[in-house]
Amino acid sequence: MNKYEIVRKIEEYAPLESQENWDCSGWGVNLGAGVGVNNNINVNKILFALTVTDKIIEQAREKNCDMIISHHPLFYVPLDWKDINIYCAHTNLDKAEGGTTDRLIKELGFEKTESYEFVRIVRLENPITVEELRKKLLKISPKLRYINNYDIKEIKSIGFCAGSGSEFIFETDTDAFVTGDLKFHTALDCRQVVFDIGHFESEIFAPLILKEITGVEEKGVIADEKSPFI
Repeated sequence: MNKYEIVRKIEEYAPLESQENWDCSGWGVNLGAGVGVNNNINVNKILFALTVTDKIIEQAREKNCDMIISHHPLFYVPLDWKDINIYCAHTNLDKAEGGTTDRLIKELGFEKTESYEFVRIVRLENPITVEELRKKLLKISPKLRYINNYDIKEIKSIGFCAGSGSEFIFETDTDAFVTGDLKFHTALDCRQVVFDIGHFESEIFAPLILKEITGVEEKGVIADEKSPFI
């Protein structure tokens, strides 16, 4: 498989130029880059992961993968990781139609009605209760936590932002908001029902999205990952 052709498919779906200016999407390790046109272009097997860690590097080697494609970017590359191709698609995948947050909404059985930047909004024709939404979310995040400072009973609209999206809560005029990494003082000030389903759980479908985009089928495997929180 030509690794540049694989990356081209990802960048057509989630253009690299759409990433945030602080982000580091793209090649983390590109073996043979600039050495020669025919040098290290092909890869045999790809590991798709949410986050590259030492354990993910070990998995790649155990499964004979010579490339890793992850969601979370690398801001630093350890020396002992530099023997394997690594490519990341982060905020560009978050923003893309059908990307990280869109997939979360789909897996929950909802339909997106609006979108802007990282946030997606679902407006319901038939309102649901807070408990009904909690039960849906529990299927993805069994240890979720939520706040309901104003004892809201009925939900007609829901804001979604996979990953760490608490900064968007106060910009969203919805009855509920679903994200990860909710901080204490933010929780105190929320007027909506806010569900913190966990950063990992909210982005758990990202490796699968990346595998589907590339279409590598049996030549791609999904990494075995778990949330670091027990």
